[in-house]
Amino acid sequence: MAIILYNLSVRFYRLVIGLVAPFNEKAKKFVSGRVGIFDRLAKDFSDIKRPVIWFHCASLGEFEQGRPVIEAFRKSKPNHKILITFFSPSGYELRKNYTEADFVYYLPIDTKKNAKRFLDIVNPALVIFVKYEFWYHYLKQTNERNIPLYCISALFNEKQRFFKPNGAFFRKTLKLFDHIFVQNEKSEKLLQQINIKQVSVAGDTRFDRVVDTVSNPKHFPLVAQFSQNELVMVIGSCWPADMAFLFPIINHSKNIKFIIAPHDVSENSIKQLEKGLKLPHCRITEATPENIDQSRIIIINTIGMLSSLYQYGQFSYIGGAFGDGLHNILEAVTFGLPVIFGNNNLEKFPESLALIEKGGAFAFTQQTEIDEYFEKLSTDIDFRNKASEICKTYIRENTGATAKIMDSLTQWNK
Repeated sequence: MAIILYNLSVRFYRLVIGLVAPFNEKAKKFVSGRVGIFDRLAKDFSDIKRPVIWFHCASLGEFEQGRPVIEAFRKSKPNHKILITFFSPSGYELRKNYTEADFVYYLPIDTKKNAKRFLDIVNPALVIFVKYEFWYHYLKQTNERNIPLYCISALFNEKQRFFKPNGAFFRKTLKLFDHIFVQNEKSEKLLQQINIKQVSVAGDTRFDRVVDTVSNPKHFPLVAQFSQNELVMVIGSCWPADMAFLFPIINHSKNIKFIIAPHDVSENSIKQLEKGLKLPHCRITEATPENIDQSRIIIINTIGMLSSLYQYGQFSYIGGAFGDGLHNILEAVTFGLPVIFGNNNLEKFPESLALIEKGGAFAFTQQTEIDEYFEKLSTDIDFRNKASEICKTYIRENTGATAKIMDSLTQWNK
């Protein structure tokens, strides 16, 4: 009965996406990106003689989580082919030209027929799912073919369906993995409580990824000119709900500059952002050495810059907590920037809770709270420096997950 309900839910999701596609750009890409996918796969894999390592990432966040391991395999297995699949357009569209992979595809919808056909064509020697998404038919077919199957950087909490009385089907799905590498001891204990024994704590591979960014950040001369000898707050991945709190702070600030990188960089989104700003500002795509000196705010209306922009700030705000979920705070923290964010659904982001407890991050629900944190970080140098050191120490103490995973997969890392 459970498998019938699962199959129905997958097909219903596909039907809804198809109905929405003509009116929604993301849904349209979800559908169009899968048209003719098996013909394209068959063509690409027709003459492949080398072993294939298949990584699946739900979206962009999971890709960044898996990226250190992907690149470690690329170095240790240069003669293997690497395939990356995405479920979401937000991952595929931004990483379809990722040079460390040989093939990047959307994952066909999870049906038994699709899973068999996909695996018949790709014939992977190793399969690694990153963090979330446990597609039953793909995992079942991989397991039945005795293909090594792993999950890395997994994170679990007691609210998930695996731990509910009616979650037997989903617990069965987890048992299909040969091993699950989790981020923390809480996840390990939760899995052991439901008799998932093939589990170990490796940590969060994102720490390794952000450390790589710090060691070799991109440099932007105009941003460097803008921030030289100035106190700068970097606002990353913000949404309108975040800006509702930030506009009063920004528009009444006199001795601070701001770098604002909205999550949505569409023209309409940027125009709405500009309407709320009272201080002189310019878009990064229109910045010149002349107008950058006249601006108190740079708007980053393009993608691919944010992870390196934190090097130009002294503290930051990270958006998303009032919407789908808090965006990556580690990119800022690894540069030593104390972070402010909304206090909403943070249990899904253990790094946020850990840094709040340590004193490197600050969560708020009311305007008065964020005003207080902003004032403290912008005026109290000792307070800001102490929070900065806490952030740097936290990053140092949590790197190494990639090495642990690669060491455990000895048969694939000889």
